Amino acid sequence: MNATSAASARAGRPRLTSFSAADAKIRQMTTSARREARRVIETEAEAVRGLSAGLDEGFDRAVEAMKATAATSCRVVVTGIGKSGIVGQKIAATLASTGTASFFLHPSEAIHGDLGMILEGDVVLALSHSGETEEVVALIPHVKRRGATLVAMTGRRDSTLGKAADIVVCVVIRAEACPLNLAPTASTTAQLVLGDALAMALSVEKGFQPEDFAALHPGGKLGKRFLKVADLMHTGDAIPLVPEGAAMKDVVYEMSHKRLGITGVTDPAGKLVGVVSDGDLRRLLERDGPKIMGDTAADAMSRNPKTIVGSAFATEALRLMEERKITSLFVLDGAGAPTGILHLHDLWGVESI
Repeated sequence: MNATSAASARAGRPRLTSFSAADAKIRQMTTSARREARRVIETEAEAVRGLSAGLDEGFDRAVEAMKATAATSCRVVVTGIGKSGIVGQKIAATLASTGTASFFLHPSEAIHGDLGMILEGDVVLALSHSGETEEVVALIPHVKRRGATLVAMTGRRDSTLGKAADIVVCVVIRAEACPLNLAPTASTTAQLVLGDALAMALSVEKGFQPEDFAALHPGGKLGKRFLKVADLMHTGDAIPLVPEGAAMKDVVYEMSHKRLGITGVTDPAGKLVGVVSDGDLRRLLERDGPKIMGDTAADAMSRNPKTIVGSAFATEALRLMEERKITSLFVLDGAGAPTGILHLHDLWGVESI
C-alpha cells in the first residue's frame, strides 16, 4: 500500500475517540434529564400529598352542594381557561361518568352568549390557581345574577375569585414543578387530583352502584364488562325445553334442533326440575346402550342444575360456568320457570371478560 492509499484508508476509518466523546455527552445529558424528571415528579407528588392535609369544611360543603343538584335536576358547570380549563374538562367528564349531570363551559364563550347554559340552582365550579384569571373573574357577577352557587377551586382564598365564591376548595402548593416556577404543572396536577376526589366522594354520598355505572357506559370494554345475563341470553322459542314425560327421541330432537347441546326439563307447573346434556346422553349410552331410547326425560335428566337470574352480570355467569365446568346456564324467574338460557359461546364476544 502506498502513502496515498494508506492515508485514504485512515480517512475512512471511524474516529473512536470522537465516538467515545459523543457517548459521554449523551450519557451526561441522559443523567441530567433523569435528574430533572425526578425533581419534577417529586415536586408534583409533594403537591398531591399536601392536598390531604389541606382538606377542610369547604370540601364537604362543595360535595353537599353538588349532591343537592340531583334533587332539583340541576347541573355542575365546570369552568376555567388555559391549563386549568383542560383540567376542568376532565373533571366535568369524570363527574358525568359517575352519575352527576355536569358539563364544561368555556368562560370566554360564556360571556359571549353561552351564559344561558347556567340555570338557577346550578353549581359553578370555577378553576383558577391564582384566583385572578381575568376571564373567570369576569363571570362572577353573571353567575351570581343567574342564581347559581359559585365554588372556587383556587390556591388563594384572599383572591378575587376566592372572596366572591360561596364555597372555596383550596389547592395550595409550595411551588410549580417548572424550573422557572411559571408553567402550570404542580398546580394543575393538584387540581386534577382534587377534582377526582370531589367526584369520587360525591359518588359515594349518592350511593352510586355498579349498575348505575353500567347504564352510563354502554359502549366499549367498560360496557361489555357490565353486560347483564338478560342482555345475552336466548329467549322464547330458542330455549330448549321438554316436559318430564317426554320420550328420549323428543329429548334428542329438542337438543339437536335448538343446537345448544342441552335441554331443560320442566314439571307440569312449568318449573325447571332438571337438564339433559350431551354428556348425560353419552354416559347413558355407555351404561345402558340403545335401551335408553325407552326412557323419558325424567329418567335421563340431572336434577338440581345450576341456574342464574337475568339481572346477574355476565361476568358472574362466566365465573359460575368455569367453577362448575359447564357450558350452559338456564335463567329462571322468581317462580323457578325458565326465561332464557345462556351458552358459553354467548360470552366470547364480551372482550373485557
